[in-house]
Amino acid sequence: MQSKQEWDQEVDLVVLGAGPAGMTAALVAASLGLRPLLIEKTEQVGGTGATSAGTIWIPGNRPSRDAGFKDSEREGAVYMDALIGAPDSAGLRAAYLSSGPEMVDYLHTHSEVRFLPSGKHPDYRDLPGSAVFGRALYPQMFDARQLGADFERVRPPIPEFLLFGGMMAGKVDIPHLVGRFRSWRNFSHTARLVLRYLTDRLRYSRGTRLVMGNALIARLYLSLRKREVPVLFDACVTELVMDAGRVSGVLVQSQGKTLRVAAHKGVFLATGGFGRDPQLRQKLMPQPLAPYSIAAPGNTGDGIRLGLQAGARLDEDGQGPGAFWSPVSVTQRKDGSQGLYPHLLLDRAKPGLIAVNSAGKRFVNEACSYHDFVLAMYASHQKVPTMPAYLICEAGFVTKYGLGNVYPGTTDLGPAEESGYLVTAQTISQLAETLGIDQKALSDTVERYNALARDGKDLDFGKGDSELNRFNGDPDHGPNPCLAPIETGPFVALALWPAEIGTSAGLQTNLDAQLLDANGNVIEGLYAIGNDMASIMAGTYPGPGTTIGPAMTFAYRAVMHAAGKPVPVRQVGEDAPGGM
Repeated sequence: MQSKQEWDQEVDLVVLGAGPAGMTAALVAASLGLRPLLIEKTEQVGGTGATSAGTIWIPGNRPSRDAGFKDSEREGAVYMDALIGAPDSAGLRAAYLSSGPEMVDYLHTHSEVRFLPSGKHPDYRDLPGSAVFGRALYPQMFDARQLGADFERVRPPIPEFLLFGGMMAGKVDIPHLVGRFRSWRNFSHTARLVLRYLTDRLRYSRGTRLVMGNALIARLYLSLRKREVPVLFDACVTELVMDAGRVSGVLVQSQGKTLRVAAHKGVFLATGGFGRDPQLRQKLMPQPLAPYSIAAPGNTGDGIRLGLQAGARLDEDGQGPGAFWSPVSVTQRKDGSQGLYPHLLLDRAKPGLIAVNSAGKRFVNEACSYHDFVLAMYASHQKVPTMPAYLICEAGFVTKYGLGNVYPGTTDLGPAEESGYLVTAQTISQLAETLGIDQKALSDTVERYNALARDGKDLDFGKGDSELNRFNGDPDHGPNPCLAPIETGPFVALALWPAEIGTSAGLQTNLDAQLLDANGNVIEGLYAIGNDMASIMAGTYPGPGTTIGPAMTFAYRAVMHAAGKPVPVRQVGEDAPGGM
């Protein structure tokens, strides 16, 4: 650790990492009249947030209430207590529930960030206090032409989520695209998307109609530009500077030089967690170690290591699996590289699909949340190899619903099979033989599942029983929108692996995101937000936006605290400012 010295630059706040947490912190600071410096180790803003859905989970938020969806922070607290179990002794959950709606309102007033109510978007578990409507917010679509040349600074989505090599499509676009020849409305919507994209490609490297996480990041970045917040790209903080036990600045490596930057009101660690750091993965994630990660390449645990050097405490005991998870399939990209397709919601819940382990047995409700699916993989793997697991369905299922990176409407599975992405066979026995699974075991599993599907009730795993299951199933299929027999060949298999979408183990903080040392004392001048902060969810996944919602909320709280305007934690059920 360095001691006090002469500075090359002096600011109020130094923020490490230009993801949703760091950008929110810098933006709130600038709106308060403070001087922030945002430091990003890569050439682009966004981190993993840029490739995410961009959703935030905020019980009792104003946009949903204004849209007529009833919800409350009180019910959110009941749900979180039921899901997490452990008491909220440090008050972090209460701080989140109290300040989340305020954060949304504040950004709406002071920035270009706009969130819209998702409407129906069920919580991921049916528990006391869970909600079907009103808690999920998604970022409003953004026209990236407003950024001009700086659009290239926004990290693009993964190629697997882009159409025609560069066009984004949101969840509301998918029905129009899939059914483009079924109605004039669908066709015209699709035509407008494609025409816009082709026009964009005359000037830009990809489409400028941004949705999901890309829209959120672009809106944050435009807001920072409008407030003239400096962003130092390709720079890395190597040390924290201490002065009389307080963090007072940082040493920054930039363009081959070391800069000494004073941070008069605080240093914010928002470097995205440790998803790309082999040592921390080995220490904090369950075994066997997941071979894949969806985290941004720059998420190498920099913030956590800096915090530990300053004496901060690592919260690794209360975080369960150490990360938030999604099953992924491995794709082969046109440039010869491997990619990952996260199986979040589009295929697993649909009727006519099961997941099996290497013994050919089902092990999970296939329609559960992506996080819970991977936890089930780990539990099954303790008894029989389940990494990879296999999705099994008919070829007709793929044509109707799609499967991973194979889009709905695909009738020729040859290319996907030749690349090794899919395995096909005329019979279940042949499919089992190709996969190295006992033929009788897989045949018995499919036969058992088919009997349950015909009755419309999954007595083994409850597929189709929960609100989330039915929401992601096929509403036009009955009696169970998630169950249909698998009986007509050819049959298809796709391998799934666990991959983390964000880390949950991190540095322990108080309710204003100040770091705590081994004795529980505050380390003055040092904050951790986003995935550098130990998750308040304690390894559970309540609903869509489990990581970004807390990241932005505690960024808001932390900056307010650093600015000398701490945000009080209201009692659950107490009205928020403005009548919330």
